[in-house]
Order: sequence, then C-alpha cells, then structure tokens
Amino acid sequence: MVDIAYYAPLWGEALLTLLAVLIILFGSLMKGGKIWGYLSVAGLAAALALVMSSKTGTVFFFDTLSVDVISQFFKAVFLVVSLLVVIASLSRYTAKGSDEYYSLILLATVGMMVVASSVDLVTLFVGFELASLSTYALAAFDKSKRNLEAAMKYFIFGSVSSAMMLFGFSLLYGMAGSTRIADIANTALSSFGPATLVALLFVIAGFGFKMALVPFHMWAPDTYEGAPPLVSALLAAGSKKMGFAAAFRVIIVALLALRLEWYLAFAILAAITMTLGNLVACWQNNVRRILAYSSIAQAGYISIAFVVVGAASAMPNGQSIAQLGIAGGLLLILGHALMKTGAFIGTAQVASMVGSTGGNDPDDISNYAGLGRRAPITAFCMLIFMFALAGIPPTAGYIGKFVLFSSAIYSNLVWLAVLAILNSALSLYYYLRIVSYMYLKEPAGPRMPEPMGYAAALVLTLIAVLWIGIFPQGFIDWAMQAAAVLLPK
Repeated sequence: MVDIAYYAPLWGEALLTLLAVLIILFGSLMKGGKIWGYLSVAGLAAALALVMSSKTGTVFFFDTLSVDVISQFFKAVFLVVSLLVVIASLSRYTAKGSDEYYSLILLATVGMMVVASSVDLVTLFVGFELASLSTYALAAFDKSKRNLEAAMKYFIFGSVSSAMMLFGFSLLYGMAGSTRIADIANTALSSFGPATLVALLFVIAGFGFKMALVPFHMWAPDTYEGAPPLVSALLAAGSKKMGFAAAFRVIIVALLALRLEWYLAFAILAAITMTLGNLVACWQNNVRRILAYSSIAQAGYISIAFVVVGAASAMPNGQSIAQLGIAGGLLLILGHALMKTGAFIGTAQVASMVGSTGGNDPDDISNYAGLGRRAPITAFCMLIFMFALAGIPPTAGYIGKFVLFSSAIYSNLVWLAVLAILNSALSLYYYLRIVSYMYLKEPAGPRMPEPMGYAAALVLTLIAVLWIGIFPQGFIDWAMQAAAVLLPK
C-alpha cells in the first residue's frame, strides 16, 4: 500500500503536472479564454503554499530527489516567478491557444522544481530537459519572425549545451561508478588525472550556457529580445536560475575535491562576465537587450559565490565564510529573479501599448520617453526595478550584493569585490538612462491604458522587492540555512 502522506513534500510538483495535463486535455475540447490562466494562478499559488509548508530532510525515489532547505528555496523562487508571469499573462493570452501557453509554463516550472530537488545526475538532466523543451516552445509561441528566430537560436545553443553537460556527466559516472552526487563527492576524483579536468570543463560549459556566463552567453540577448516579453521574463528569472540551482548542487557538493581548479575557473568567468555584460549594455538602445546584458552581468555577480567557497576552503574560519558566500549568492538569485521578472513585465506592458499603435520596434528606448506621464504605474515600478538592479538600498538587489560582496572581502578576494562594486557603479549608467527617458523626456504619445494583469503583477513584484530590502533578516536567515545544506557537516 502506497503511503500518500509520505510523498507530501512532492505534492506541489504533482499538482502542477496534473493541472498542466488537464488544461491540455480540456483546452482541446472547449473554449476556455481566461479560465486557463486563473486555474494556473490557483495551481501555482497552491503549489507555493505546499512547498513552504512541507517538511524538509527527506529523500525520494531511490535517493534521487531530496527535499531540503535549498531545494525549497529554489522551488519558491521558480513558483513566484511563474506566478507573476501568469498573472501578467491574463492581460495578454486569453484567445485560442492560451491553454497550450499556460500548460507549457506549468510544465517548465515542474522541470525547474525537479532540478532544484535533484541529487542524482540522471534526474537532474531529466528536469533540465523538461524545462528546456517547454521554454523552447514558449520562445516561439507568438509565431512572429522574431519569435521563430529567437527560438531557433535558443534551441540550437541549448541542445549543444545539453550534449556537453551530458558528456561531462558520463565521465563523472565512469569515474565514480554512480550517478548520485553524494557518491561522486566521496570519490577521489583527483586520482583520475586529465579525465577529471575534461569532465569539469564540459560540466562548467554546460552550466555556463544555462547561467549565461561569458563565453556561453551569446544566445541570451537575441533570445530575450526575440521571444514574447513575458516568456523572456520566465527565461531570465526562472530558467536561468535553474542553471544556478544545478551548479550549486554539482559544482560545490560533487567537486569539492577539485576546489583549486574550479575556483580559479569561476573567478575568471565571474570577472569577465560581469564586466562584458555591463560594458555592452551601455551601447544598447533596445531595452530588452539592455536587460539581457544586465542579466549576464548579474550572473557574473552570482558566480562570485563559487569563488568564495573555493577561496575560503584553506582559511581557519572557511566554513562560515563559505556559508556566507553561498547565502549571498542565493539572496542575489532571489532578488534578481524578482527584479528581472518585474522589468520584463514592464517591457511587455510598453510593447503591448506601442504595438497597438503600429510602432516599428516596441522595445526601442525612445518608446519610453515620458512614460511617467503616459503610464505612471508601469513607470514607477520600472524606476524601482532599475534602482534595485543597480543595488541601491533599500531593495532586494542591495541586500544580495552587500552579503555576497562582503563574503568576497572576508575570503581575501578584495580585487574581485572591488571589480564587482565598480561594475555595479557602471551599470547605473544604463539603468539611469532608462529612468531619464521615462521621467525627463517629453511623452512619445498620449496616455496609455494599463491592463489589470500587467499592473497587478508589477505592483506585487514591487512590494516583494522592497519588502526584502526593508526587512531582510528573515530572508538572510533562510539563505544561511539553505547554504548550510551544501557544505560538509
């Protein structure tokens, strides 16, 4: 007899999977309109409640899925992002095909949640592919020429990265004789010589694509620009964080024996990524491309967490510094997910308003001229998101950067912390450029309506970003508990 209560920590995934299947089934038989969106909102909210209330410390399915504090942290991030995207979508996707759109979002979310709980390379890869295949379809959902081009680039780059990651996994399995991450961590990988470095190279390359680290970032600007704006929000804030969820599990837990090699690799990757992302963003006139390169730079900041763990390993109080570094990375992941979701929802709102007037490029920065008077709610929310992304207090962006950069200084990585701070200062240029267009330029047209779905999602995201910045202690404690799961007891 199956004990259903035993599987309670996985009810969130089960609920979303069942709901996605039912939406596809009934969507093919009846016209639903907004009902599929409302059902998705209810399902995601219920799944979030189940995740936040479930007990941790349990493993399932032959030790392949683990429900612990860090898995619940990432699941909460994925669910909140998907919930905000679906709320905004209520103002956009209500016609024929909306059932497919919402079911794909739910399935992508399930894939991300599987990755968050995976402690086995096979389930990790299955979760990756479930989320990736769903987002490939979503990137082309509006079927315009730009959508199809973006989806094709995303699909080709994604397929190559999956192949590289899988090859790295196969080498790890060959050396360790197991696909469980804990077993790989207990194997003396350093005794295998060159094969270990090759495996490490392919795994980092695979994860580097998912996280959009330089030089694996080339897909991100084109995909974020060409995909439907709300799908870009899901990709930048959800799918990208899935890469970090997997990297935290594999890189930190499974490859602790090789701290030196991957610590140096990530130090170089982090420095180049944050610098290139910010520099290229300064030259863009397309707001979604600005946000894409900003997202690349933010990935560079988050990667400092990996460097801190490696650098702190040889220090007397290295355990506490490493925990602080991982916690800082997690806080920045949470804050960036919210800020980037809100920013892309704002671009979706502007694109919908400009597109209805027949503009050529709805994402051009000139369309944001006078937005403070044309769409005051959207403009004010975008203002806060821009400041938060730059790391200005009291916002979620400031808290994450403060904790993470502090950990870098404690681990004697002063050069990396200074570089990150200088890059944050540089990013103010293009964030303030958007703000100046919204509030200092003459309006590019008459006042525009702000649909309820977009406005509700923007306001909810704004509240969350400010709440974390004003009352950070509970979130810092949560991140510290999650970080402790990854470090040796």
